[in-house]
Amino acid sequence: METKPIITPQTKIAQLIEAFPSLEDVLIEYVPVFKKLKNPALRKTIAGVITLQQAASIGNVKVEEMINRMRNEVGQDNISIEKDMDYNTGKPDWFSEEKIVKELDVREMLAAGEHPVNLVISEVSNMNPSEIYKVIAPFLPAPMIDKITSLGFRHWVQNIDDDMFEIYFFKE
Repeated sequence: METKPIITPQTKIAQLIEAFPSLEDVLIEYVPVFKKLKNPALRKTIAGVITLQQAASIGNVKVEEMINRMRNEVGQDNISIEKDMDYNTGKPDWFSEEKIVKELDVREMLAAGEHPVNLVISEVSNMNPSEIYKVIAPFLPAPMIDKITSLGFRHWVQNIDDDMFEIYFFKE
C-alpha cells in the first residue's frame, strides 16, 4: 500500500500534485498564477522547487488556511502554523535607481523550463557593496528570494501587476 505524504508548509508543489492530483485545482483557486503549471516546462521547473509556504506568499494568502483546506480535502487533520513568511514590500531606505547595476528578466527563462536562480546567485555574488540587482518575474519567486536572502542580501518586492514582479537585491 502506497503511503501518501503529510501536507505541510514545506511540501513541494510537485510532491503535492503527484500524491494528490485533485489538489491542483485547490492550489490554483488559492494562487491563480499557478494555472501556468499546466505548461509542462513550467511545471517541471517551478513545481519542483516551490513549497506550499512559498506558494502562499506568492498568492498573498494565509498559509495555514490554504494548507488546512488541502489537508481537509484529503482527510488529514488541521494543523496550526506559527507565522507566515514575510517579504519586504515597502520601499526600503537603501533603494535608489542609480544603484541598480544589473537587471534580469527571468520570464523567458522560466517559460523555456530553465531555472534562473543559479544565474542570479552567481551574478549577485559578484556585486560590490551598495549595489542593487533587479529581477523581473511573472510571479513572486519565493525560493530565489529565500536563497539570496540567506546569503546576506536584503530584498524588496514590488508587485507591478498579476503577471509581473520586480525584486531588488541589495548588497550591504
